[in-house]
Amino acid sequence: MLRVLVVDDHPVFRLGMSALLGSLTGLEVVGEESSMEAAVATAAAHAPDVVVMDLHLGDAASSGVDATREILRILPRVGVLVVTMLDDDDSVFAAMRAGARGYLLKGADAAEIERAVRAVANGEVILGPAVASRAMAYLLGHAGWGGPVPLPELTVRERELLDLVARGLDNLAISRRLSLSPKTVRNHLSNILAKLQTATRAEAIVRARQSGLGGGP
Repeated sequence: MLRVLVVDDHPVFRLGMSALLGSLTGLEVVGEESSMEAAVATAAAHAPDVVVMDLHLGDAASSGVDATREILRILPRVGVLVVTMLDDDDSVFAAMRAGARGYLLKGADAAEIERAVRAVANGEVILGPAVASRAMAYLLGHAGWGGPVPLPELTVRERELLDLVARGLDNLAISRRLSLSPKTVRNHLSNILAKLQTATRAEAIVRARQSGLGGGP
């Protein structure tokens, strides 16, 4: 019997996840918590096989990462499966660096969640499709494939977006290409301009092309 702890600060999602997992053969939900402190205490008390962890607990976006790190310090064999709405590169890699074995977005279906829970309990690493493609791009970039990573101060997603800007795509086209909302595209562009210390989109395009971006189809 796999023992699972569910950690999420949204009551409806937490109860729904617990109900789903509790209905599956061979799984038992041993606790539900909504904060980092309670999650760590319950994990220490019940020693679950798997912790299903949201990253945003309360006001702190990093609290789920901190909870993951602390739980694994106490119980290093626990499989932590992150299930969250946060899909930015920083959140993904922070969770994996903290020791999470799996990372799914909250749009995952029941079959995908069940498969991921059983996989991390078995010591496997499992990533949702969108997360996996970006993790692979990161790993390839940092393994020396194709030379140095261009503009290393940017995240993988920001480089991907800047590459499309440098190819001449407007915000609407970029949002459709990357399945992002126009607001998210604007936020990424603001971050890119700040990190590159450029004042305009045109200046950012020049920097991108000088670094080798924008040359694809």
